[in-house]
Amino acid sequence: MERAIKVVILSVIFTVSQITCQEAILHISNGGTEREYCIVHNHSWTPLATSLDDAKQYPLVTMTSTVLCNASEITPDVVKGKALVVMRGDCDFSQKALNAQNLGATTLLIASNKSLITPSANDSEYSKVQIPLALMRYRDFLEAQQVFGKEMQVRLYAPPHSKIDPSIAVILLISIVTVVLGGYWSGACERDRLNSCAPGGGGGESKAESGELSLYSPLKVVIFVAFMCGMLVLMYFFYNVLVYVIIAIFCLASASALFSCFDAVMDKIGCGTLSFSVRNCNISVRSLILAAVCITIAVIWGVYRNEERWIWILQDLLGIAFCLNFMKTISLSNFKICVILLSLLLVYDVFFVFITPFFTKNGVSIMVQVALGPDASGEKTQSNMVEVPAEPQAPSEKLPVVMRVPRFSAWAQNLCGMQFSILGYGDIIVPGLLVAYCSRFDVWINSSKKIYFVSCCIAYLLGMILTFAVMLLSGMGQPALLYLVPFTLITSAVVAGCRGEIKQFWSGTTYRVLDSSREPLLPEGRTDRSIAERC
Repeated sequence: MERAIKVVILSVIFTVSQITCQEAILHISNGGTEREYCIVHNHSWTPLATSLDDAKQYPLVTMTSTVLCNASEITPDVVKGKALVVMRGDCDFSQKALNAQNLGATTLLIASNKSLITPSANDSEYSKVQIPLALMRYRDFLEAQQVFGKEMQVRLYAPPHSKIDPSIAVILLISIVTVVLGGYWSGACERDRLNSCAPGGGGGESKAESGELSLYSPLKVVIFVAFMCGMLVLMYFFYNVLVYVIIAIFCLASASALFSCFDAVMDKIGCGTLSFSVRNCNISVRSLILAAVCITIAVIWGVYRNEERWIWILQDLLGIAFCLNFMKTISLSNFKICVILLSLLLVYDVFFVFITPFFTKNGVSIMVQVALGPDASGEKTQSNMVEVPAEPQAPSEKLPVVMRVPRFSAWAQNLCGMQFSILGYGDIIVPGLLVAYCSRFDVWINSSKKIYFVSCCIAYLLGMILTFAVMLLSGMGQPALLYLVPFTLITSAVVAGCRGEIKQFWSGTTYRVLDSSREPLLPEGRTDRSIAERC
């Protein structure tokens, strides 16, 4: 059951996109009181000041009874030299802006009951407008009226935010630490297994080996990837139902994974296990406490999963534990299987990110639609466009398949909504399976310097750095596997080739893992240096 859960979760874990937004700030004051509100503008119109001190202050004239599609509705003396707020609707933004400009207004604010979208026009219209234009929430305007009355002074500014946000460094740290720990854990379990198989090691099935699943057949790998494709397509068409199934599965799987991680840490530090008997069954007190803690964390996440301000911490914690346990539990038997699996998943990732937009009705890739949810229209808006809800909305359910870290330099996030840097679990797990194989291979050849494990970890780090670099330069989210898979596969193959071990590295351990037994690949009487002792 646990293996099936892992397969289902992995089938919906992959890359999502990041969007560069165009939010700005509306500063309102009346001499003694100050408030700031979210507005959305377009850099193609007259640019806004980059700081509050540089922004010019104008008195605000309220004209929300009109949509300003006809300049004759307003007397020029009323708005000349002032900021003007009107309602959205009936005509283009450019027409409203030109009417306000002809009336002598210095700034145009458009109050909206609909979602705030980046105001746009034909290219020929941008050069005609010489005044700032921005959209604001109508409910924000009503609140400002209650606070300030009719005497309002406004300033508009758009502080620049660096593309290189500190959250990227946190995401990078999370990914590399998870991959390194997962690979190390897998190698340690393999070492324990071999020690238990050695003479005097106790024999039987070791704790490190229990519950492990090995992918050893190319056919099974192809079936596995095909199943993932099917799951992703089902999620696309039946998202509103299956999202709750995935959330429930994630709670169970992550709680179990977190227990495994905590239990391994307790064993490592030498924490004793006090136990008691109930009806001839020994129950560990440590296991009970850990289970209670892990279940509580998973339940808290499940209940408060839509609280964006802080729940990302628990989601990342559970996600790290899930990735670690997956890398330890699922093992690839040889480098051939690694090449087949990672190559197929690379094609899978690129196809569902870049190719499927040509087939979907809204032009959004199936991967992005599933990862962000069908209601996350603001995050899926293309190019430099952005959409901010005008009214408080019920939170939309999203799949728990990404690491999320708030953008620390997102100056408008408290006004327009939190912005996150995101990395899919698949960008950790898929290369991590290769890292785990390299770690186990180091154990098989008794490499004291762990040359395969270390080199593959470095390749993963360089691949992640390249991914973020391309993302920052292009301003678009990237399918990280496009860079991680070649980096890790080529590096591992080059290391094996330079050491003259490519044949052994390709074929893996001297034992083929079967469903019920292990049979030696080598004739009786022969030994191989990949395993110190035969079971």
